[in-house]
Amino acid sequence: MPRDSLPPVGLLLTHGAGGGADQHTLVALDEGLDVPVRRVEFGYRREGRRFPDRAPKLIAEVRSAAQAFAADLGTTTARLVLGGRSMGGRMCSMAVAEGLPAAGLVLLSYPLHPPGKPDKLRVEHFGDMAVPVLFVNGDRDPFGTPQKFEAHIGSITGAVTMHWLKGQGHDPKPTADSEIAAVVGAFLATL
Repeated sequence: MPRDSLPPVGLLLTHGAGGGADQHTLVALDEGLDVPVRRVEFGYRREGRRFPDRAPKLIAEVRSAAQAFAADLGTTTARLVLGGRSMGGRMCSMAVAEGLPAAGLVLLSYPLHPPGKPDKLRVEHFGDMAVPVLFVNGDRDPFGTPQKFEAHIGSITGAVTMHWLKGQGHDPKPTADSEIAAVVGAFLATL
């Protein structure tokens, strides 16, 4: 779809709660895409802690990392696509919903709700996500079924693209990385 704005010039990626910036899918995207990619390690991981900080601190880290990446590229955060795996992608989506300018969101294994707690939805900010959004999830992910996503992604005001990885759970196998990279690359080309 044609847009009035300039295309994105970089992709900032964050990791899930239990992983780091060296997670295989994030590395595959870094190595396989035609735009500059910056993989961000949250402070709690750099400090050797196992458990993530609370959302406001993580969102502030996303904001700071996006601003630094944009400055290094000689642009603004509005020219970046933000995203990541699970918790990291969620923090990026919340930062954008709170007003951080971005060209789009790439949300890998988005945790729609905790496993076994489908009533504890993490969608309250969806209505404030006014950028194009790509979700890439396993169709067997216990953090949200295709039906649950279908029921809630309509509240996102930006254009939504949903890609289901067949037979994959919350942590897609490395064999899915090339499919994920192709889907993300195709999404970025539309922006």
